Amino acid sequence: MAAAALLFPLLGAAPSDAEGSENRLQSAFASAAADYHVPQSVLLGVAYLQSRWDAHGGAPSVTGGYGPMHLTDAGTALAGATPHHSEGSEDPRGDSARAALHPRPTLPRTSAVPARLRTLPKAAELTGLSARQLRTDPAANVAGGAALLAAAQRELGEPLSSDPADWYGAVARFSGADDTATAAAYANDVYDVLRTGQERRTDGGQVVTLAAQPRLAPDTGQLRRAGLRTIEAGETECPPTVSCEWIPAPYEQFGDSDYGNHDLADRPASSDIDYIVIHDTEGAWEGVLTMVQDPAYVSWQYTLRSTDGHIAQHVKAKDVAWHAGNWFVNAKSIGLEHEGFLAKPDAWYTEAMYRSSARLVAYLAKKYGIPLDRQHILGHDTVPGPTTSTISGMHTDPGPYWDWRHYFELLGRPLAPTAGPNGGLVTIRPDYATNRPRYTGCVSAGQPCAAHGSSAVRLYSGPGESYPLIKDIGRGSTPTTGVNDLSSRVSTGQQYAVAGRDGDWTAIWYLGQKAWFKNPKKNPTAVDAAGLVVTPKDGLKSVPVYGRAYPEASAYPADVPVQAVSPLPYTLPAGQRYAVGGKVPGEYYYAVTFGEDAHRVVVGKDQYYEIQFGHRVAYVRAADVRELRSGS
Repeated sequence: MAAAALLFPLLGAAPSDAEGSENRLQSAFASAAADYHVPQSVLLGVAYLQSRWDAHGGAPSVTGGYGPMHLTDAGTALAGATPHHSEGSEDPRGDSARAALHPRPTLPRTSAVPARLRTLPKAAELTGLSARQLRTDPAANVAGGAALLAAAQRELGEPLSSDPADWYGAVARFSGADDTATAAAYANDVYDVLRTGQERRTDGGQVVTLAAQPRLAPDTGQLRRAGLRTIEAGETECPPTVSCEWIPAPYEQFGDSDYGNHDLADRPASSDIDYIVIHDTEGAWEGVLTMVQDPAYVSWQYTLRSTDGHIAQHVKAKDVAWHAGNWFVNAKSIGLEHEGFLAKPDAWYTEAMYRSSARLVAYLAKKYGIPLDRQHILGHDTVPGPTTSTISGMHTDPGPYWDWRHYFELLGRPLAPTAGPNGGLVTIRPDYATNRPRYTGCVSAGQPCAAHGSSAVRLYSGPGESYPLIKDIGRGSTPTTGVNDLSSRVSTGQQYAVAGRDGDWTAIWYLGQKAWFKNPKKNPTAVDAAGLVVTPKDGLKSVPVYGRAYPEASAYPADVPVQAVSPLPYTLPAGQRYAVGGKVPGEYYYAVTFGEDAHRVVVGKDQYYEIQFGHRVAYVRAADVRELRSGS
């Protein structure tokens, strides 16, 4: 009875207004830690890994998690949503040598909700607080998290110690993971936070501080008594700092000589891996894993789970997955799907998944020599349509609510100024939390989306919001503020050549036009940069722009059909400059048969520059342009 009594609140979890509006959340952590006999640092460290201490206004995460402690109540989180690879006109394979692929999988029926997605009801039982309080009151939510940690500690037979080193097993159990590797990776992240310390202002204006404990060494042996299953890493290609399991996508032949759901290759020996593509799943973990194991569906290399950052690998890095809608990019990329939804601004991602993803990307980038910049770490929304007819159907995930600025900080490549005002380039870098452009269409067409922080900045045809939005002629429609309309917006980390300045407004070269965005000195949305740019060679009025860098016709052997080098409807006019992402040879991977003996990598003599042309990247022939420093 005495043990049980410790799991009920002392009704002091919510500090009074007199304690100071900026410190209420800090006080709530202190109160909950005292009430449930959990070290305050442990409670703060767990909450940081869950939410970075943000409350998100009581809105649920992508997996139905609420508040700073990400207490889950996800009966609806597993409701079937159509995965984005099944939507729109995009052919995920993107290879015009084959018939377009438009998969329509049968969505799996979800039965029981896993324990990791129903921690809020358990917290309600332990605290006596209502589910509504736990969802909407940050102080109550923190108390619920403390109660869960205390319960986990007692279930492990451990004392409610004041030493944070004694809580490793409970922290691992709090992750909700049912396997040792994932629970350990989660706990290790929490203890990394405890050792380094953190301080930040939350989305609710609260200042929260966690003092560093650099010598903290937890009792990791507790995990052996946690009763979790062991999963085999199998054939996974992951860093040791994340939890990874092998759930293979099938390479199977079926039907009329058709096969799925990827192509065998020999990368990087046969072809460089130049890109990593960030996607969101538009569906829940269990259903997405079922679909990637369908040979008639499409594929990607990795899926990441939002609750705890767990990773499943499906396709070897050496092989080519069908995920980005552009065969040139597919053949030279690795695809990562993140459990989440583009058009649900309040359906936030956990810090655990951001960190796990960043560690995986940093590992892959180092292994394959991929630059850590936005022209190589692509969103699916920055992959170009390979031909004119595909432009309007290309997908737009992970969308404007993915926090690219924080992601690059986790990658160890923070987006900092690299030049003065005469550097010639700008790197888009708004403050995510306060940058809140208006969007429509999240719930229904034309209706406003909930106000939310965003990585994107809107573009106008003149220095003011009264000017029309910039138009993308490739889309052939009037630009809108729709959440999926990329016509007139740029994204954090992207670089563009400066075309002019007017007070608080900066102009850039964008899709062959001068595009303006608001960039006030007191709250800048971009920082100055310098680097390489390209411009048409002297004497050329404009040069064509391409969505793929394919070889010239003479490069193809007799047994490989020549693929058209077809320009997009855009041009790069004389006098305009565009930031260079790299220089690549024209290349085409011919793989239209199940047997590998007919596969060929065709490499041409023509060279291409990858450029940041609009919201998406594009390619221009090196023979058409000259390269120069941006500030010259």
